[in-house]
Amino acid sequence: MAIFKYPFWVLYRIWFYILVAIPIIVLFPILLISISREKWYPFFFKLARFWAKFILVGMGFAYWVKKEENPDPKKSYMFVANHTSMADIMLMLVSVKNPFVFVGKKELAKIPLFGFFYKRTCILVDRSSAKSRQAVFLRAQRRLKQGLSICIFPEGGVPEEDVVLDTFKDGAFRLAINHQIPVVPITFYDNKKRFSYTFFSGGPGRMLVKIHSFIQTKGLTIKETKTLNENARTVILNELEKGNIKS
Repeated sequence: MAIFKYPFWVLYRIWFYILVAIPIIVLFPILLISISREKWYPFFFKLARFWAKFILVGMGFAYWVKKEENPDPKKSYMFVANHTSMADIMLMLVSVKNPFVFVGKKELAKIPLFGFFYKRTCILVDRSSAKSRQAVFLRAQRRLKQGLSICIFPEGGVPEEDVVLDTFKDGAFRLAINHQIPVVPITFYDNKKRFSYTFFSGGPGRMLVKIHSFIQTKGLTIKETKTLNENARTVILNELEKGNIKS
């Protein structure tokens, strides 16, 4: 029976990229206008959330978000989550209503259509370049001052298949302390199973998300970056090891 799954997986991957492209093509003029000025980013963010929902529904993913605490729409946050899937970006967009800016790897800017808007709206980082990492902090600071939030997948990439949760980089937590904004750990339970980076895998089904209680940074100093990092990672790791959302 396994041999019959391979054609499905190939078509499923192709279908994903079709779904990514359709809203961008249809909304292209509106998207161009929405990114023409930084102050219009919240409108672009609403369009991005629609794009994400379109893809998730089209892929047959039924997502459910449980919140231990609700983000205040008038405040900025540092959102951090585990990273295992090509659908993580979409799931983050539908899970969080507060307009946020992704910090992500520059390689994604090479993807046709998606990359055009990605490099104009996200904060791109070349992790091999110290200069690029410094520029990320400056751009993130400007966005936070505009009242936006930041989203980072702190593992710095997708871990090996057998790794539950990789170690976290310090950048997200240093930024959070510098700006005294709460860190919001988020757990994605099913993304690796639903649509991992392994080509011959995945399929429709549920995608569960948990937005955990916020970790406050008020009064913390840069010396406590590593502790904040480990606290956030422990929250997500413990939840992944449980393997499900508890009611």
